[in-house]
Amino acid sequence: MQYSNATMRSPTLLAFLFSLATPSFGSVQLGTRASIPGAWSLVQHGTTGVSGMQLAVVSETKAIIYDKVEHNPLTVNGHVAWAVELDLNTQAVRALNPLSNSWCATGSFLGNGTLVNSGGNPVVITGEYNSTLPFLIDGLKQSLGANGLQGLRLFTPCTDGTCDVYENPTRIRLSSARWYPASVRIEDGSIIIFGGSVSGGFINSAGANNPSYEFFPPKNINGFNGLKIPSKFLTDTLNGNQFPNLVTLPDGTLFVSANQAAMILNWKTNTETRLPGIPNGVRISSPFSAGHVLLPLSPANNYTPEIMICGGSTVSDKVAASSISSQAATSAQCIRMVLNAAGIAAGWKVETMPQGRIMVDMVLLPDGRVMLVNGALTGVAGYGNVGNQVGQSNADNPAFTPVIYDPAAPAGSRFSTSGLVASTIPRLYHSTATLTPNGTVMLAGSNPNNDVTTVKYPTEYRLEFFSPPYMNVARPSYTGLPAIINYNATFNLSVTLPANTINVTVVLMDLGFATHGVHMDQRLVQLVSTLSADKKTLTVKAPPTGPIYPPGPAYLYVVTAAGAPSFGHKTLVGTGASPPVDEAAIANMLSKTPGPSVVPAFQGLAPSSGEGSDVATAVIPA
Repeated sequence: MQYSNATMRSPTLLAFLFSLATPSFGSVQLGTRASIPGAWSLVQHGTTGVSGMQLAVVSETKAIIYDKVEHNPLTVNGHVAWAVELDLNTQAVRALNPLSNSWCATGSFLGNGTLVNSGGNPVVITGEYNSTLPFLIDGLKQSLGANGLQGLRLFTPCTDGTCDVYENPTRIRLSSARWYPASVRIEDGSIIIFGGSVSGGFINSAGANNPSYEFFPPKNINGFNGLKIPSKFLTDTLNGNQFPNLVTLPDGTLFVSANQAAMILNWKTNTETRLPGIPNGVRISSPFSAGHVLLPLSPANNYTPEIMICGGSTVSDKVAASSISSQAATSAQCIRMVLNAAGIAAGWKVETMPQGRIMVDMVLLPDGRVMLVNGALTGVAGYGNVGNQVGQSNADNPAFTPVIYDPAAPAGSRFSTSGLVASTIPRLYHSTATLTPNGTVMLAGSNPNNDVTTVKYPTEYRLEFFSPPYMNVARPSYTGLPAIINYNATFNLSVTLPANTINVTVVLMDLGFATHGVHMDQRLVQLVSTLSADKKTLTVKAPPTGPIYPPGPAYLYVVTAAGAPSFGHKTLVGTGASPPVDEAAIANMLSKTPGPSVVPAFQGLAPSSGEGSDVATAVIPA
């Protein structure tokens, strides 16, 4: 297939603080926006070799997929593979060779373009691969697929097919174990890794909780000098708070939501400011997984942020997993809140999707709309836990038909399934989706199972590509994009526009890192641009600040007034430099925290106790 934020503040004070930062709009005015009408198409083309648990586009032609260590058909260096580089043009895969288990890790790009995959798990499957094929880390013999709980896996994209995942756990590691964390890139190009558990399991608990965050590279900040920083929010949101939602806001703070709560985190002062809670009893983080997205940022509204969260569940997070049903209703609730004084005072605005969903992926399109795809209509996330599993899945009734949401449309007419085609491939737990540079939406994965299996809702390797109607019309093209665009810089693009084009907009998109229905760093920022009288030159101004678009990879789309986008060519926003490195903070972290435990050839248990429960406590660091 050719693809051409420690303290509570009063609501009054909170509103005052935001009034200093942003205009007092009651709602974000995104302006009029058109989209190309017509039918979508869907093709299944190619396979991934490893199941697509985690997915990120790394260049105009390549994506990287991470899985857990399991008996995938693809091998590398004589053992099973659990990561690949995927060619977006040909769907060919090249096996990669990470050293540690990336199961339920997170991912974010650094400001220099390197992808950091953080956290993970020890290996929990049995088989000849980890008893007969050991490898060495600094002379220490460990079983294949070493303990990934403190893993940091670095991947720098290349063009010659030789780049691979780099790990050095003696120096480059997390300060503490993290399974099901989230991450986000911040204004200096470094990343924050937030929350998670110190051991695997269906749901978080006080004993397993890791109520903290840390930076990579480590920072000496707020007196912690490279060590993890406590977060009261992550204690208050137990039990269902794994894979929290994080967004860098245009003032440099972070939006965070988990379970039934939300806050603003000022990481520079380690200050937490609570926001209105999630309405109507809905839980939104794993295993009650909703989707979230930062709606498009525009200079027309002074880049005022608005968050949207869709789906989830009203199931209690205090009951035994065995009392939950795979047929439990999911939530059809979508909520939006503008993060300025007026918006916070007004609280969440509630809308309703055509159907309830859990584990939904929310993918931003270049025309500013949002595609809701994947997931299930009933049950909860995970496998091996509920009383009436389907195969091993905790969920049932796959959501085969996507939904398109237009945030700029009038309330009551924002959801649509017009022209959309249904998939026939269940995309449940451990499935992913992403926008690609050419404008299609790629789907991968689904494996609500302990290992590779062919039971109902089996391990899925097939790729699918949704093509929006704009793929079938004349589209703009351009040349001249600099490899690096620094803040406030002005640059010119030579453009070729379809006949009768009146005007265009320019958007920068971070395609993010997707896993478990959570899209780290996904972002769309409209840029200030001027089209020349002869419509051949487009003068564009780069984002004004790092918090508006954190330094790192970006894909630039030129979009016609009718809604047809160009191909998204890649650039780096900022200087292209690596984020700040504090050697003293690194040394302090390494000297004061234990590294990952050595995991011998693992004696895995049957998955009847549920996902991750078969990780022996003996191998979990204190």
